[in-house]
Amino acid sequence: MKTQFDLKSIVIGFLSAALLTMAFSFKNGNTGQGARFVTEVGERGVIVLDTETGAYIINTDLSNMGWRKGDFETTHKVSKDNLTK
Repeated sequence: MKTQFDLKSIVIGFLSAALLTMAFSFKNGNTGQGARFVTEVGERGVIVLDTETGAYIINTDLSNMGWRKGDFETTHKVSKDNLTK
């Protein structure tokens, strides 16, 4: 049995193998959980946290009028939480 390989078949095979290798080795660029904003709901209220900057908004009385802004750096400096009005 005599097998012949032409240049076109070799190039197509090589490109197909390279494409499959790249497709299987592709990784998502986001690290971690992939969420910039995290929302937590608890007994004392709701907090929405920006995980990149540390800024947050919090609502402890569960109304639309009770939202307050804050960030962890300022809260740490003044040693005061933002749970009370």
